[in-house]
Amino acid sequence: MTNLAIFDLDHTLINTDSDNAWPQFMIEKGLLDAEKAAARNRKFYQDYQNGCLNIREFIAFQTRPVQQLSTDELTVLHEEFMEKYIKPHITEMARMLVESHRNAGDELLVISSTNEFIITPICHLFGIRNIIGTRLETDSQGHYTGNIIGTPSLREGKITRLNEWLEQQGKVLSDYGKTYFYSDSKNDLPLLQYVSDPVAVNADDVLLAHAQKHGWPCLNFV
Repeated sequence: MTNLAIFDLDHTLINTDSDNAWPQFMIEKGLLDAEKAAARNRKFYQDYQNGCLNIREFIAFQTRPVQQLSTDELTVLHEEFMEKYIKPHITEMARMLVESHRNAGDELLVISSTNEFIITPICHLFGIRNIIGTRLETDSQGHYTGNIIGTPSLREGKITRLNEWLEQQGKVLSDYGKTYFYSDSKNDLPLLQYVSDPVAVNADDVLLAHAQKHGWPCLNFV
């Protein structure tokens, strides 16, 4: 029976937060006002860490600088973003973890609260094609509107989005032998408790304490 290996992305497969890094990159490119945007970005990141992020407000803020850019322009920007902000934070240990599941014949899936535009090319660096992120609305010209489609993949929303994905595959979770989920964040406790084999990676203090109390494996890629 096939196993399912689910990975969070930020601070799990990569030792940085792509959601937080993207506005920093937008400031660097002159597409966001440095002083005002940096303060708002710090506030959003702190809210996420505290478990109270208003993700709809954050997505509107995060996508505003690129809402009128073409697909080609976005691709060029994202390639530069990955070179500067993502690739330096991918460890060999993270690559080996993914490869160990691939070599075992497990199905691979990333579930991240970060939006699909940012995470999809990053997941492709790991050879992962099953990707769930917060979905962004586009207009008739294909431009991002700043709105979210459906349920954001944040906290309990990750369970909702996982079950939607399984339904699209004509499956349920019990069709898999084992279901792994690797994450760093207390925000992911709902999904960690939902799978058969939760694993804490680079865990925050709350998740680390919970993992140790319940005997979950703990990994550190920092």
